[in-house]
Amino acid sequence: MADVRDSDDELQYGYRVTGVVQGVGFRFWTCRVAHQLGIRGTVRNCADGSVEVLAVGNAGALRDFEARLRQGPPGSTVRAVEHFDPGNILPYNDFSVVH
Repeated sequence: MADVRDSDDELQYGYRVTGVVQGVGFRFWTCRVAHQLGIRGTVRNCADGSVEVLAVGNAGALRDFEARLRQGPPGSTVRAVEHFDPGNILPYNDFSVVH
């Protein structure tokens, strides 16, 4: 991940979360956490059993968000959180679950 500093600059990160992360409420938990931290973006289940998260926010919020993703909700077992380049920043107005 790029050098993350506390600032008001908007950053965007992509996360792929693996482990026991489907069928345990992970997407809806992620949405609640994102709202609490002021993060915008999306979360969706992937065919390979992972969960993909696109997140936009300030550096401090994204750092806290990633730490929470690494813990996951009760009932989940997070094996890894990998970063990927999400491309251009998309104009998200909120955070939502993509079905």
